[in-house]
Parts: sequence; structure tokens; C-alpha cells
Amino acid sequence: MNHAGSEPVDSPVKDIAAGAAPATAPGAPGSASGAPGTEPGAAAAGAGASARATRLGPVALVVAGGLSVQFGSAVAVLLMPRAGALGVVTLRLVLAAAVLLIVCRPKVRGYGRADWGTVAAFGTAMAGMNILFYQAADRIPLGAAVTLEVLGPLILSVIASRRLMNLLWAGLALGGVVLLSGGGFERLDPVGAAFALAAGAMWATYIVFSARTGRRFPQADGLALAMAFGALLSLPFGIVEAGDKLLVPSTIGLGLAVALMSSVLPYTLELIALRRLPAPTFAILMSLEPAIAAGAGFLVLSQALSLTDALAIALVIAASMGAVRTQMKRAAALPPQA
Repeated sequence: MNHAGSEPVDSPVKDIAAGAAPATAPGAPGSASGAPGTEPGAAAAGAGASARATRLGPVALVVAGGLSVQFGSAVAVLLMPRAGALGVVTLRLVLAAAVLLIVCRPKVRGYGRADWGTVAAFGTAMAGMNILFYQAADRIPLGAAVTLEVLGPLILSVIASRRLMNLLWAGLALGGVVLLSGGGFERLDPVGAAFALAAGAMWATYIVFSARTGRRFPQADGLALAMAFGALLSLPFGIVEAGDKLLVPSTIGLGLAVALMSSVLPYTLELIALRRLPAPTFAILMSLEPAIAAGAGFLVLSQALSLTDALAIALVIAASMGAVRTQMKRAAALPPQA
């Protein structure tokens, strides 16, 4: 079976703007049709509750993925002195790919050139995003690196939505992440800052091709194949930097924990979410990452939050909630699809 192998490739911005999954079929969970014999009022109330759950479910998946990534980062900190930045990336991607390939056992037949091109682009984005970010974190403070990186999804959301309200939410979120940086931009290593900005561009690319992969491949098959491709790309870098340190059992154990918490679980949750969540909303939700990181630092590392940090977190969360509500209202106003 050919999965859109002969279709032309859409532009990234057009693909993001159409990022919502196909409409729910009549009678399926989340559709407006009730079961035969139900009262109209009860059917309408049930359909409304189901629709709200359908819209809020993907948001919960994205937030859960963010929590997993940030707590996985705490384990990665322990691993960095053993294997180096590139070694951590390699362990993370290789072990995550192994887990996904074993669990998903994806089929490799029946796909066209466009499908494999999407997988390759998705895998390249994953590998590039991780390699560039760890290089940035090695040169500039982590908070500043995350702040600069998140500019990628924020800019992407503004370009894709083309709506004034989303521009305002993005500006509010940007103000929050700038506050969360601690005002250290004037002291940043320019090479480290460039790596962080490049990581943000790769993050935006990741969002585009995660959505496309989710539509072209069943379940998490596309993710497993893309992860394997990204692991192959990162392997030479990790071997050059860490060598046989990658084979130490304790290092492999920590690497597996990082892979599960920072790659397998969050990427799977995000891919599922992007099947039902418009990519512009997903991109704004990514601005929660600095806030989640600050919360993880407080809970795990006992890092106290200053008043400025608390204000920054409030701005980011307010922007994310506003973007979601705006998108939900817009979706509710659209005429139902046949």
C-alpha cells in the first residue's frame, strides 16, 4: 500500500496551519452524534463533555511529555561527566531507538518516497536538535540556552497562525522566557548562543515533521524509524568524543534512563498529541519547557525561585493557556465537517 508516496510535499508553514488531525467520524468518541434512543439534551451534554475531553487530552499529553523531559535532564546531568555532551546524545538516541524498534516492530514495506523522506527529516531534526542544544548548554547557562531555544517554536507559531491574538500570546510567552533567563544575554558566549538558536530552528522543524510523521505512519511506527535514523546520524559523533566509555554498564544504565524519560516517553506523547492538536498551539505549549525546568529544579535540586522567576513562570503559563483557549474557541466556531 502506497502511503501518499506520489503526493507533492507541502510547505512547512502550510503543513503547520493545517496541523489538526482529520475530523472525528460520526459516532466515534468526541463526535457530536449520540447513540440511538438517547434524549437530545443528554446527547448534547455528553457530546459537549466528550468534545472538551478530546480537546484537553492532547494538551495533557504535551505537558506530561515536558515533565518527563525535564526530570530526565536531571539524570543526564549525572551522565555528562562520564560520556560528554555528544556521548549523552548518542546513548539517548541509540537506546531510545532500540526500545522503540523492539516495542513497535514497525513495518518497512508499502511506503513511498515521500514517507521515507518525512522519516529522514524527522530523524535529522531530532538528532540535530539534541546535538546543538547540548553544545549550547556546554558553553552558556542552561536557563539562557532553553530560553533561546524556545524562540524557535514561538516564532513558528506566529508565522503559522497569522492571527493577531496568537501574536499577542507569543509576545507574552517571550517576555516570560526572557525574564526566566535572568537577564544574562549580554554575557553569553556568541558560539553558545548561536548553537541554542540553531537548536530552536531544529525544534521548529521537529514540530513540523512530527505532525507529518504521525499522519503518514500508524501508531508510533514512524517515530521508531525516525529515532533509528537520528541515532545513526549521532553515532559517529558520540564514538569520537566518548569512545569505549559508552560501553561501561553503569553508563549504559543511566543512558537508558535518559532515553526513556527524555526521548521515548515524551516523543511518543507529543506525536500522539500532534495527531489531534493544531501545531501552532503545540508550538506555544512548548514555551512551558523553561517553566517546567524551573519547577523540576525546585523539587529535585532544591533551587529556590526568585520573585522574577515566579513572574516569568506565570507569564509563560498564562500565554500557553491563552493560546489553547483561543484555538479551542476558533475550532468550536468552525462548521462541522461531514
